Amino acid sequence: MNKIAIELMDGRVMRAELDEKSAPITVANFLKLVDENFFAGLIFHRVIKNFMIQGGGMYQNLEEKHTSAIKGEFIQNGVNNPIKHNVGTLSMARTMDPNSASSQFFICVAPCSYLDGQYAAFGKLCDEESEKIAIDISSVQTTSFRWYDDVPLQPIVIKTIKRI
Repeated sequence: MNKIAIELMDGRVMRAELDEKSAPITVANFLKLVDENFFAGLIFHRVIKNFMIQGGGMYQNLEEKHTSAIKGEFIQNGVNNPIKHNVGTLSMARTMDPNSASSQFFICVAPCSYLDGQYAAFGKLCDEESEKIAIDISSVQTTSFRWYDDVPLQPIVIKTIKRI
């Protein structure tokens, strides 16, 4: 399994293992973006307590950083992806289009079995400290900005995501 570290500007680090067997297209795309340093300076722009934290596609001013979309690797889209959306699961964010995932991902901070088979899960946080960081992020104070809800008042900035 490929391992990554999500390093935040405040010094915290979340470590994760990516499951290329269950989601080969998703993992290959994510690692390509990691190798290009795509995520540097982007934020976790949507955080919801007892649900998830989402990032990987927005700058602090909530302007989107674009990249190409990929096939959604989940059961409702014809792909047998067995990964469950439990605490610490990494999964791809998308629109209603099942093949619209690109760079935005989310990390579950609670069991979210209702997402199983509908979103491309592709990895899991490796340790309790990483899970604690994700849960802490989900609990920060949020606001609405333009048409976005659940935006942290203080930006949670990704310094880099790298292979480890």
